[in-house]
Amino acid sequence: MSDIAELETFACVALAGSFAEAARRLGVSPAMVGRRVQSLEDRYGLRLVERTTRSLRLTDQGQEFLAQATRIIEGVEALAEIGQARAALKGRVRVSAPTTLGTKKLTGILARMIDRAPMLTVELSLNDRKVDLIGESYDLAIRVGNLPESGLVARRIGTYRFVCCASPAFLARYGTPETPVDLTGLPCILNLNLQPRDQWHFLDASGKRLSVAVKGALELDYDEAQRMAALSGAGIVQVPLHLVEEDLARGSLVEVLACWGQPQLPIHALSPSRRYVPQRVTALIDAIREGLKDDGPVREEPTGQG
Repeated sequence: MSDIAELETFACVALAGSFAEAARRLGVSPAMVGRRVQSLEDRYGLRLVERTTRSLRLTDQGQEFLAQATRIIEGVEALAEIGQARAALKGRVRVSAPTTLGTKKLTGILARMIDRAPMLTVELSLNDRKVDLIGESYDLAIRVGNLPESGLVARRIGTYRFVCCASPAFLARYGTPETPVDLTGLPCILNLNLQPRDQWHFLDASGKRLSVAVKGALELDYDEAQRMAALSGAGIVQVPLHLVEEDLARGSLVEVLACWGQPQLPIHALSPSRRYVPQRVTALIDAIREGLKDDGPVREEPTGQG
């Protein structure tokens, strides 16, 4: 008989007040209850209970032993709950996500998730197009930006932040802009995915929105290409912080206009159905939201359509 079963039997005896009642609750014979308690007493050299024909009480040693036994039982139960949760997270989850966010943030978050739930398989497709969740059989989509009305269920899980930066060599050559208006006289790297591509937006200290017309000889439609162009000294870029945070930390790119507010977009998790969301999908959403917390607070929003 395992130690845990004997400890649980002893705890039941203490709660029930008799061997007979403990046996009834445990579904075993009174003799079995007695043997389990006796086994504990013999193993640890303690007298745990005082028995009479009509009553049973714990000794002082029994009271101390009960406190320790209860902690052990609760610990084992907590471990069992963790094991059950891990076992429940199994199967495949198909996820669609934007390229930059997926590469820079989600892959690391999902790797840690798989380590905690080894029976889970995540299929992550990185593409900046808006996939058809139902038609293409995706369980989950991570999307950046404001969402149009649809039948999908959306949950805000993070905030996508932007930053203006350039290489040290570029700034040494052209100078560092002090206000957004200074960008009008400097080469900028434009994003073909933005509409319009030549308008960059900022917020002043009072929160007032300012739009600036920018221009440059290089226009690109891929985030990583914009990053490489900036590293090469081709101009100033306004790109997702996730894309360049390592470059900023190393000093290979330098943030400019840091005192001015930069664009921010919501990050949402979208699932096809409100009525049935598998536990593995819910757990994945929670893990991504937790993993994005380091990027700043998320305004809590109720689940809704997006």
